[in-house]
Amino acid sequence: MAGKRRPFGRVRKLPSGRYQARYVGPDGVLRPAPDTFRTKREADDWLADMQTELRQGDWRDPDAAKVPFGKYAVAWVNERPLAVSTAELYAILVRVHLVPTFGRLAVADITPAAVRTWRRARLDAGTGPTTVAKAYSLLRTIMGTAVEDGLIRRNPCQIKNGGTVTTPERPTATVVDVFAIAEASQPRYRALVLLGAFCALRWGELVALRRRDVDLEAGMIRVRGSVSELNSGKRIYKAPKSEAGKRSVAIPRSILPLIAAHMKQFAEAGADGRVFVGAKGATPRRNHFNGLWHKACEAAGVKGVRFHDLRHTGNTLASQTNASTRELMTRLGHSSTRAALIYQHTSDRREREIADGVDAVIVNALKRRPRPEGHAGDTKG
Repeated sequence: MAGKRRPFGRVRKLPSGRYQARYVGPDGVLRPAPDTFRTKREADDWLADMQTELRQGDWRDPDAAKVPFGKYAVAWVNERPLAVSTAELYAILVRVHLVPTFGRLAVADITPAAVRTWRRARLDAGTGPTTVAKAYSLLRTIMGTAVEDGLIRRNPCQIKNGGTVTTPERPTATVVDVFAIAEASQPRYRALVLLGAFCALRWGELVALRRRDVDLEAGMIRVRGSVSELNSGKRIYKAPKSEAGKRSVAIPRSILPLIAAHMKQFAEAGADGRVFVGAKGATPRRNHFNGLWHKACEAAGVKGVRFHDLRHTGNTLASQTNASTRELMTRLGHSSTRAALIYQHTSDRREREIADGVDAVIVNALKRRPRPEGHAGDTKG
């Protein structure tokens, strides 16, 4: 039976008894509906919906969304101006956690149910909750771009809090704990432990420090960037993610003599000399240091504390000085886009006042600490 002409599109009855709707898209291509219809009325209604989409500018090329997710995701990562370490992380998440499930599926065929099933399967398979949260967040972002590209109408990633993970609160090392760990550490790493805690510096920021960044006379450290380790073992120097990461941090006065002694004995010569150098003359590697850290913690009798937890110690001490939230954010190198606040640097004078407050806590804690008979931890570097 010949299809009946109509103002928009065509409907024809198939030998099966079902009805097929077709229309000419803006690209001049005759496009059939993705499914056939039980009645002619249903086919007419579908065509009416398509005509409305065309008039309102909401039409999407149905062929565009047929691109495989794997191909689209790889292109998504490659086309973005990401930091090397971030690009490496995203590539791993795509290859290991997303492509095995979604790689061959068309972008348009990924449904909310499929996403929920995938996430549950990853968790049941023993993948860490943090890794699953990161993979889900990346999937949601990629599919969000697909919405912007007009490939799909709605993001299938609709799991509430799917990109977040609740972790147990980390322990806070006390001032006494910090000094005990530092004293049990190899001499070349004692200053690293003290600055990690009392200046709340990140590992990457510490090993990136150069002699020119440490002003002993002013008692200030200038954070200009950080060192990041890739899975390949390659280390790269990178600028902070935001302006908040570039900051001056005051050193508590009570540890200045220890930092000065470190600079004299272990830091490389010259303004560009590295502040922290391994026993063999290389920039310390995190994995190697972690082994030394665990040994020092065991010797000091401190359990369950990671090196990164020292930042929490530093934040806790600084918060006890009546520093404002913005001042704490400045000292830690945090920024808050969510609060839509204009970032402002804390003045060096106020930063010194905060450090002096931290110093008072340190001094008081050390006064109450039982003094050992001998000096602990003089391990060979």
